Parts: sequence; C-alpha cells; structure tokens
Amino acid sequence: MTITQLQYVLAVAEHKNFTLAAEKSFVTQPTLSMQVQKLEEELDVVLFDRSKKPLGITEVGAKIIAQAKNIVIEASRIKDIVEQDKGFVGGAFVLGIIPTIMPTLLPMFLKTFIKKYPDVNLVIKEQNTDQLIESLKEGSLDAAIAATPLENEELQEKPLYYEPFVGYVPKAHRLSSEKELQTEDLDLSEVLLLRDGHCFRDGIINLCQASKRNKIDHFQLQSGSFETLVHLADEGLGMTLLPYLNTLDLHPEKKEFLRHFKAPSPAREVSLIYHKRALKIQITEALHEVISGVVRGAIAFQDVKIISPLAAAKY
Repeated sequence: MTITQLQYVLAVAEHKNFTLAAEKSFVTQPTLSMQVQKLEEELDVVLFDRSKKPLGITEVGAKIIAQAKNIVIEASRIKDIVEQDKGFVGGAFVLGIIPTIMPTLLPMFLKTFIKKYPDVNLVIKEQNTDQLIESLKEGSLDAAIAATPLENEELQEKPLYYEPFVGYVPKAHRLSSEKELQTEDLDLSEVLLLRDGHCFRDGIINLCQASKRNKIDHFQLQSGSFETLVHLADEGLGMTLLPYLNTLDLHPEKKEFLRHFKAPSPAREVSLIYHKRALKIQITEALHEVISGVVRGAIAFQDVKIISPLAAAKY
C-alpha cells in the first residue's frame, strides 16, 4: 500500500470515473486503474462498483476512502511542516468565496496578494455557504471566505472585516425622506431579496424580524444579483439592502438613494474559514493579512451590530 495508490483511490471516488480521475492525477488511465486494482488485491476487497454509471462505491470502499483521506492529509502535513519551518509561502491553494462577496472583494486584494506572494498558485472557486462547508470538510478547499458566525465546531473562523448593510431607497418609497434608517423601519414585504440559498438573504430576513412592521403574508421578488435588485427598486417594486462594499461602484446618480442605518449599524461579519486540521496555514495567514489590510482602508464604520446569517425565518 502506498500514498500514491491512496491518492488515486481518492481521485476515483471524487470524480466517479477512472478516465477523469487519471486526467486530474496527471497519469494515464491504465496506470491509475492498475494501481487501484493492486490495492484492491492487496486488501482483498472491492472498492468500486464498476457496473454502475457513474461509478459506485462499495460499503467497505466508503470506509476505506474515509480513512485514506486522513492518511493522505497527515502525509501532506510532513511537507507542510518543512515548508513552514523554512518560511516558504507557496504551492497550490484552493480558496472558496461566496457569491455576495466575490465580485467586490476579489478585485480589491487579488493583485496585491499575487504580487506579494508570487509562489502561491491560487485557485478560486465561487460557492454558496453550504457548499463551502462541505468542501472544507472533504478537503477540496484549503480555505474559504464567507459571512459568519457559522457555529460549526469542525471549522475555524478568523474575522477579516465587518461590513455594514446599506439601504437603497428610491424616491417613491415611503422611507425616501429619511436621512438614516432604523431596523424598526423595515418591512420584509417591501424588501427585494436575493434568491434562496444566499446567506446575505438570510441575514436580511433575520434583521427584519426585529421590525414590528414585518408582515408574514407578503409578495416578494427574489434575484441572484444585487444589480438586478437595484434595477427592480428603481422600477418602484420596493427597496433593497446592499453590503457596503457593493455601494462603492454605484453610479453617482444612484448613490443619492443610499441610506445608512443609525448606529449601531447592522452588519455582517466576513471571515476566513478553514478546517481545524487544515494544512498550508502559512498561506491562510498571508491571505488574512493582505485582505484585512486592504479592506480596513475601505470600511471606516466602527459602531456595528453583527447580524448572523443563521436561523433565518422560513417564508
């Protein structure tokens, strides 16, 4: 039994296909298949049900694959220890970012990070929060950026910044004359939301629970982008709430419709998240340093109240 064989087994388990697993492992399909078969013969078990499409995993195979993940991670940790001891910050690093953060945050830090750490091969994936959590647990992500707290005992959360919510209130709306908003002003039936699955949407619903004006029986329009929500608000279909960084690039004419909240402003906590057994901590720390340093200059708000993305009411 070798580490390479276990890595091939994990690749097959991930891709459910020997050809694709070989391609991702940078070996020929016959080579990968032969090594997996050798391991099966050594253990006297069948790991994969080759009669199924996509490939199936046997009951004993699932148990062995779970253990193989631990072995491969621990083997990788030896190299990680050596690199940390040498002060080397480099190698492949897969970072996940939720959709409501990716468009604004990535342009702010990516160029600076690449210039400062040219030896890091940064691979970035956009996933929603539930996908990020699963990917971190299974090891396909090294770290992630999402709204917190997530209250997952397997994950470590390291706050990057606190981003206030800002109201976008068009002229025809009942709140347009207000210079500042209060939580009590919000009526969920008037708030245009991102579609289900976005943690920012859940945070807004949680925020609106504090309002006595909130109605349960109401009409909602849901979209996948903040830009669409702004356009819908302009058409007189309601108001919306935006993360502060999303307001910076608004057209000057639209900025007159922005309304900040009275202190303490409701805000989301954005954190760098990684598994407690994660490798490449030196790269994670480098990311934290660069991102928090860049964003600190963009967000001057200090007096904020964190709105959790968890436990949103169901509508």
